[in-house]
Order: sequence, then structure tokens, then C-alpha cells
Amino acid sequence: MNILITGASRGIGAATYELLKSKGHDVAGHSTKGSPELIAGDLMDPAVPRAIWEAALDRLGGRIDALVNNAGIYEAIPLDAHDRDWRTAWHSTLVINLQAPANLSRLAVQHFQENGGGRIVNVASRAGWRGDSPQHWHYAASKAGLIGMTKTIARAYASDGILAFAVAPGFTVSEMTEEYLQGRGGAQIIADIPLGRVASTAEVAEVIRWLATEAPASSTGSTIDVNGASYVR
Repeated sequence: MNILITGASRGIGAATYELLKSKGHDVAGHSTKGSPELIAGDLMDPAVPRAIWEAALDRLGGRIDALVNNAGIYEAIPLDAHDRDWRTAWHSTLVINLQAPANLSRLAVQHFQENGGGRIVNVASRAGWRGDSPQHWHYAASKAGLIGMTKTIARAYASDGILAFAVAPGFTVSEMTEEYLQGRGGAQIIADIPLGRVASTAEVAEVIRWLATEAPASSTGSTIDVNGASYVR
């Protein structure tokens, strides 16, 4: 399969990118700064989603079979922040976590309609179901929106052979979280997870791989939780 994944330079995205390649898929990866291997693009720029899509099409011979919207940001903003800072935080989080995936998904749906179908996998979060910290209203809202968008795409385009799924990880081990987990905050996080540990990026990557390549069509519209039972629904 030909697969495009955003945010492929670290964490869940990097693990998924490498896993998909190891399974023989042709993968175009994206990151903000890019690299000799990854397509560059700052998702705050409204023109970038289309530029990424077109660059991926070029790399993948004019056809994409699956889109994985993984890129996202997680930045705190306190309740007593200046109004300007509050609005800026909401704007950047919603643009990167929701608007950019929407723009890419729109291009994917149009492409899939012309090419006999395809798959979209959106990387959401446990926060989209249960909310997040008092400093992350905007993050939880963006991920809840991503889950809602996934359901809408699944319902609207299943008859075109277009399948849409979401993944909702809880706290995940990565280079961004390792230091925090080793500190005092880690004990509180682990105490909230019945499994007794946080998920690994490899575990989340395997769920994404399955959804992007193998999940049965009848499961379209579903969201798979990967949180060690820290939130069940």
C-alpha cells in the first residue's frame, strides 16, 4: 500500500513510519522541518496540507491508499493567561490538531473517490473522550473534534469504499515524556493506569498499522483506545 503519515519524525509517528516500511509498504512521511527522507511543512500555514499531499503523490507514483493524520501539538495555557495568549494557544492547537487533518482528509476523500476507495486513520487521544488538565481545554477540544470528524467521514463515504478510523492513546512513552515519567509526575500517571504502565509508541503504531492496512471494513467509524484501561467507555 501507498501511505502518507504526518508527524513522522518522532514519537508515535516515527514508530508508525518505520513499522509500515518494515512491512513492505511504500510510505511518504512528513515533519515540520523535513529531512532528506521526510516531506517538510509547517501545518500552521494553510497552504501546507495541499503541498504535503501533492509531494506525497509525487513520491508514491500518483496514488495514495491510506492517510494517517498523526501530527499534533500539546501545549499548556493557564486559565489566567492574557486574552491574547489564550486565543493564540487555541488557534494554533485547533489549526494543527484539527484543521490540518481536516484539510488533508478532504484531499484524501476526493482522491479515494476517484481511485476506488482508501483509508484514513486519525490519531486522537484519550482526552477526546474524558477531557484533559485545566491547562489543556484546547487540546481536549481538538481531539474530540477529530473523533467527531472521523465518524462523519465514515458515515458519509463508506459507500465509496472509504474507511475512517481513529486511535485514542493515553499517556505514551516517547522522548517527549520520558523525563516527566521518571520524575514525581510519573508515579501519579502510573497509579491511574490499571495495566500498571503507560503505552509504548510501538503498541500505538501497531494499532495504526492494522487500521491503515487490515482492519475489516465493517469497523469503519470506530475509535480504538490504547490507554491501559485508564479510561474505558
